Amino acid sequence: MTIKEVVAALERFAPLPLQEGYDNAGLQIGLTEGEEVSGVLLCLDVTEAVIDEAVAHGCNLVVAHHPLLFRGVKRIDDATQVTRCVRRAIRAGVGIYAAHTNLDNARGGVNHRLARALGLTPIAPLAPIDDAGNGGGLLAECPKAMAPMDMLAHIRRVLGCTSLHYAEGPQRPIRRVALCGGAGESLMEAALQSGADLFLTGEMGYHRYFGHEQHMWIAVAGHYETEQFTPALMADLLRDACHGLPLHVARTCTNPIRTLA
Repeated sequence: MTIKEVVAALERFAPLPLQEGYDNAGLQIGLTEGEEVSGVLLCLDVTEAVIDEAVAHGCNLVVAHHPLLFRGVKRIDDATQVTRCVRRAIRAGVGIYAAHTNLDNARGGVNHRLARALGLTPIAPLAPIDDAGNGGGLLAECPKAMAPMDMLAHIRRVLGCTSLHYAEGPQRPIRRVALCGGAGESLMEAALQSGADLFLTGEMGYHRYFGHEQHMWIAVAGHYETEQFTPALMADLLRDACHGLPLHVARTCTNPIRTLA
């Protein structure tokens, strides 16, 4: 199976036109799309350790959620983590592909997998893109209403958060949850309009917590924590579409944030 065929399988599920205008999803390093794929390593972020792990598994393709090449690169040297990774990948003959906001916005994508992990039932995207159910964020429903603090404890337990930031909302049971893995504060207004009892995301600016106490609770659980299920999602997609292709979910934890308890 070639790189081109693996890319086609990913893009059938999450077409590149679904990505946001600022994004840079797609094939980022690939000397030839016709090259045979010896194996795929799936990860959230591309780091030097991840590339080394790919080589150790005999994989010549890394499929990441976050693009390695996001902003312009003017020279390839050892000065930054990004350019070091570019050099290491090219030297090792490892291609790099990113499925980012196109996978966030795809029906059944990143936010659906987060909802599934939390035991929530998807209803509709918070910011629809088309009539096929694609769009930003997700409105989901609890199978059984939960007290707000019980819901926060459930989120923290499932996501394995060392800490969870929250802002209080109305003292009523949580039935509907608006969620967006990663940096989702741009969907705050959509979450309010959806009638959600709780908005869950990965990171958010300080001032965005204010002024919603009469409408909904806010929970901010960490960028990595809310997207940690994405490599397994990509593995499922490729397992179904590329039978027999060696697939490995990276064991390297790429979360750069540490918490001092």
